[in-house]
Amino acid sequence: MQDPGFEQRLAAVAAAVEERLQAVLADEARAGEMLRPPRLTAAMRHAVLAGGKRLRPFLVVETARLFGTGADVDPLGAAAALECVHCYSLVHDDLPSMDDDDLRRGQPTVHKVYDEATAILAGDALLTLAFDLMADDAVHPDPAVRLALVRALARAAGLGGMVGGQMLDLAAEGRFDGGAPLALGADAVRRLQAMKTGALIRFACEAGARLAGVADDERARLVRYGEILGLAFQLADDLLDATGDAATVGKATAKDAAAGKGTLVSLIGVEAARGALKDLVDEAVGLLDPYGPAGETLKATAAFVAARRR
Repeated sequence: MQDPGFEQRLAAVAAAVEERLQAVLADEARAGEMLRPPRLTAAMRHAVLAGGKRLRPFLVVETARLFGTGADVDPLGAAAALECVHCYSLVHDDLPSMDDDDLRRGQPTVHKVYDEATAILAGDALLTLAFDLMADDAVHPDPAVRLALVRALARAAGLGGMVGGQMLDLAAEGRFDGGAPLALGADAVRRLQAMKTGALIRFACEAGARLAGVADDERARLVRYGEILGLAFQLADDLLDATGDAATVGKATAKDAAAGKGTLVSLIGVEAARGALKDLVDEAVGLLDPYGPAGETLKATAAFVAARRR
């Protein structure tokens, strides 16, 4: 059973991030903007304010909290920026030309509620808004830190990270040139998943460490924790796809098998995948041992990722 204190902390951060996202997605134009089209803003709110655990923002906040930050640093601003990138990716992934999903977090996806063109533009707008938020002076007083965050987020989200991972995923399904699904080995699957899913989770931990201004070796430890957590998150997701049901998970299941997509679960089996997931959690927890009681929340996060049901 999950520690109730952890659940309360997770819910508190999610509520704070939700409040911040509601504010930045208001109808009124911000300084430098001309007009916010109501339909586009509504679609963005549908994508972002549909609930969820807000794991990535939580990691930004809790990693920064592990080391402590000054009063002039705003982890919630960085967390909201990251969540905008994550939600943009979900909007685009759900499109008929991509994963073709009708449900997300138990609700109709953006293109089902609005239309495909609006969904594409909503994703585009969320991505650009993310960098607006990350570059804000309030995130950190040092412009060099903000620049480092913007650059790291761009690389985690883009060509060599999340977007590149999605491209590899589509190629593995045989989506191009009439090809058949590719038979990927375990290492290729891990690399694909580290890009598509893990890159933003890794960045979340890196961002918190950068906001706290820790030394390079400390930041590297938290980046490694984030890498492991990303692998664990995707492995848990693959197990849910293989063994869960849509009503519980909040989205369609068994889609990987239907698409002929190779996952670690399909390669090594359910029980071996569960064992691998436990090993990942153990490694993540071990990385936090030097921080004593201060690391307990992030240790609980690793257990939460492995045990989640949606």
